[in-house]
Amino acid sequence: MREILTTADLATASAGDPLIVWAGQGFRPGVRAWYDGEAVAVAAPDLSKRDRLAVVGPADEVARLTVAVFAEVGTSFRPFGDERLIRELADRVPGLSFSAAFGWMDTTEYSAVTTTAVWLDGDDGIEALLRAAAPASYAWPGRSGVRRWAAVTGDHWELLSIAADAWSAPEVGFLAGVATAHVARGKGLAREVCGFVTAELVKRHGRAGLMVDRDNAAAIAVYHRLGYSYRPVAGAGFQ
Repeated sequence: MREILTTADLATASAGDPLIVWAGQGFRPGVRAWYDGEAVAVAAPDLSKRDRLAVVGPADEVARLTVAVFAEVGTSFRPFGDERLIRELADRVPGLSFSAAFGWMDTTEYSAVTTTAVWLDGDDGIEALLRAAAPASYAWPGRSGVRRWAAVTGDHWELLSIAADAWSAPEVGFLAGVATAHVARGKGLAREVCGFVTAELVKRHGRAGLMVDRDNAAAIAVYHRLGYSYRPVAGAGFQ
């Protein structure tokens, strides 16, 4: 097992895998990465609410590398990667259990969207909207890695639909915290605010990514229309 110290080397080792590069977070403090053969693992603490261990490569090599990484950083880190790989990893690493399947989506392009969405100057009203419309959101005001919020607002500046720039890496911006007020649903406002944030992220980082519940067909359809492609991924962890 050899440690990776730069984003350029991480991109080379992972063949530019956007999920792996995103997990590298520009090697902010606390992030570490390794490779062994064709296997790559990135340990990123407090990334999208979890200590995550993003992995890619052949299952046998990833399993060997994962065991070595756990010895280095501990088992609070939850393996995260392509669904098939994570299922095989759970069968190979003692004590590791498959936990959930979901989707990773990313794009290097963006569709032009007519919108009134803007970046907000503060966080007023965001928590109330999240509590009412998206209480399971990982992104909340003040949470580590959550940088800024965009919104479509009403005639009296009330928040109708919001989305966040959160846990963005230098090379991959990240969209999170999407929520729309119940009274404003069905009007295409989520597509507007997500389109705005996606365009901003792609312009700044070159790529935008997000994670989505695999059963949330409506959200996936919106993201597809904005240019995102879907990748089935999963997580695992120790009980």
